[in-house]
Amino acid sequence: MSVGPRRGLGRVFDRVADAYDAGRPGYPDELYRALSEVSGVAFDGATAVDVGAGTGIMTRALRARGSQVIAVDPGAEMLARLRSRAAGHVAGGVAAVLADGDALPLAGGIADLVTYAQSWHWLDPGASIAEARRVLRPGGAIAGCWNFTHAAQAEWLAAYEERLARSCPGYWGQALEEWSVPPIAAAMELVGERWIPWTRLITIEDFLLDLRSHSFMAVLSPEAADELVGRQRAELAREFPEGVLSVPMRVYLAVGR
Repeated sequence: MSVGPRRGLGRVFDRVADAYDAGRPGYPDELYRALSEVSGVAFDGATAVDVGAGTGIMTRALRARGSQVIAVDPGAEMLARLRSRAAGHVAGGVAAVLADGDALPLAGGIADLVTYAQSWHWLDPGASIAEARRVLRPGGAIAGCWNFTHAAQAEWLAAYEERLARSCPGYWGQALEEWSVPPIAAAMELVGERWIPWTRLITIEDFLLDLRSHSFMAVLSPEAADELVGRQRAELAREFPEGVLSVPMRVYLAVGR
């Protein structure tokens, strides 16, 4: 699922930076426990490079656990929100770099951990992992993780995904037979993989903000995006009149050297 020049990718996500910042979920604590256990990297005192950092979901979590973080992203608007959030919630220890994950403007051997949180599938598989290896110290680790809704666990969620597949031409998700997790495990020397289940309690409106933050929505015209969101809102409100969803989720984690 790689794309062309990441300058274009940055522009796509910059269009939905507000929705991304407000609607995208964080990761459960168990993800960070598993990452440290599988990688052998203790976060406290480590240097991490968060590639495709977006608005800083992984960046802030790593910094809160004691890491010095270099956040890299091709989107200026995304990084502006990352900087604002880091200044408000995380004291120092975060550097934000406008750059492409396939060509990191960083010296070699500076990092203990390179992370791709919801981002590696946008990069060139070979070039990105080669760059990760270059910036890592001996014994460092590479980690890719993705938050997915778990549509097989809830009929309403499977129906929601099916509606997206029918109405959104660029949709890529679980309603498609060919959908699969990004193949980062095959691109590196794999140490281990984990699936981590969790549940997200969220209002319908915030759930729809999350929807707006995805790339297949960002490329729609504002009118088409509003129409699609309106149809989903009506269906969800019919099924959940109280306006709150319990969304089954799972995180896929792959760690390598």
